[in-house]
Amino acid sequence: MHAEILATPPHLRTALFACVSIMFLSLPGLSQAQETLTVQEVLADPPLFHLRHVTLKGSVRQVQPLDPYEIPAGSTCYGGYLFNLEDDTATLPIAVPGVCGVPMVKDPDVEDGARVVVEATIQAPSHGGYALSFKGSKIAMDQEGVVQAIANRITPLVE
Repeated sequence: MHAEILATPPHLRTALFACVSIMFLSLPGLSQAQETLTVQEVLADPPLFHLRHVTLKGSVRQVQPLDPYEIPAGSTCYGGYLFNLEDDTATLPIAVPGVCGVPMVKDPDVEDGARVVVEATIQAPSHGGYALSFKGSKIAMDQEGVVQAIANRITPLVE
């Protein structure tokens, strides 16, 4: 078997080594755990966190279901909602996108006062793009100066 590996062209060995390395480094528990940030750390320098995945924890406040909204591709999305995540340092708006293309009625997955861990992608103003809101379901972020997190995963906080 070792002779077969050595007989493999060098560029294929390099590609194979790279693939195996990436798989090994991405195994759960082997890569460094993502540090939990405070809301204030994100708000203090939003451009630093733009489009970065972060972990935040805090209390859910002001849960507001969104009406169905349309995305640029033409699909209608259902079940989206907004809430504020409040920790000891500040408050950050969180958007939970709806499921697109499947008409349904769905209550938000969180309720006011719940303690949660939110894994999210930060959207900073002055970088283009849109944020979900009640002002027509999406607003140009540059016009509003909104820093918003888009939830990728929400889990109850076990303390």
